[in-house]
Amino acid sequence: MKEWWIQVGLLGIPLLAVYLHIPPPQLSSELHSWKTSGRFFSYKGLSIFYKDSWGAVGSSEIVVLLHGFPTSSHDWYKIWEGLTQRFHRVIALDFLGFGFSDKPRPHHYSIFEQASIVEGLLRHLGLQNQRVNLLSHDYGDTVAQELLYRYKHNRTGRVLISSLCLSNGGIFPETHHPTLLQKLLKDGGPMSPILTRLMNFFFFARGLAVVFGPYTRPSEAEMWDMWTGIRTNDGNLVIDSLLQYINQRKKHRDRWVGALTAMAVPLHFIYGPSDPVNPHPEFMNLYRKMLPQSTVSILDDHISHYPQLEDPMGFLNAYLNFINSF
Repeated sequence: MKEWWIQVGLLGIPLLAVYLHIPPPQLSSELHSWKTSGRFFSYKGLSIFYKDSWGAVGSSEIVVLLHGFPTSSHDWYKIWEGLTQRFHRVIALDFLGFGFSDKPRPHHYSIFEQASIVEGLLRHLGLQNQRVNLLSHDYGDTVAQELLYRYKHNRTGRVLISSLCLSNGGIFPETHHPTLLQKLLKDGGPMSPILTRLMNFFFFARGLAVVFGPYTRPSEAEMWDMWTGIRTNDGNLVIDSLLQYINQRKKHRDRWVGALTAMAVPLHFIYGPSDPVNPHPEFMNLYRKMLPQSTVSILDDHISHYPQLEDPMGFLNAYLNFINSF
């Protein structure tokens, strides 16, 4: 008689094969509505999802929203309507490798490429000569820093920036504390392809919940929407490649922090102080020291890494107060 563990192993092989080929979840009605209200444009043969809403009559101002890791443009849905009441156009995209956009593999994902995609989107929309306000979060903060660097150095095709508002991004590598899973995946070690293939909703939800405040964690339905965005186009298989942005932040710190310190347009930061990734007061002390010209909005003590989802009204009011101040 064969050893029991051999029998278990033989049984586990087909079960593992089935597990690895589980299709992504179907879109919820909320995600389906988000997708159908958006469009796609082509960037170097890659399909990029974006949403472009025309809003306030009489306003000529444009705001471009840059989302964080590992989610998508849907992160802005709770404040979308409020923004359309203030701005002429509200524009957001899913970065390459995120949400409904293409997720090529193998591919060298970089902050530089994501910034070029933002420039490409604005050219596609005929807005390359229009000034825009940038509102960013997390990963999007770093993309905004690169766009700011190009604007400052008058690079061809640059985005013309009227203002920049950052939120809960690791703009200083020395005060950024990645989650355990991010640390395991960001260096592309031998465990990376195994972990990305074995990742499921349970582990994702547990891992993401820790960066939300104790009273502001997403509902199960909201978590499923986030997970569905990742699983679309097998996005879980490129997570380790996307996480190279952490190493890029360290390598290009002087370029990207320097872009902020030399900034000549209005700058603001909206901060959820319960954030374990960019902890208080360590992060904010350094921010105020490095960027004394910036204004800051610190939300309630229990608001954490996703302030636009955890406290949408507080976030929206803080942003509009900033926009209306100049």
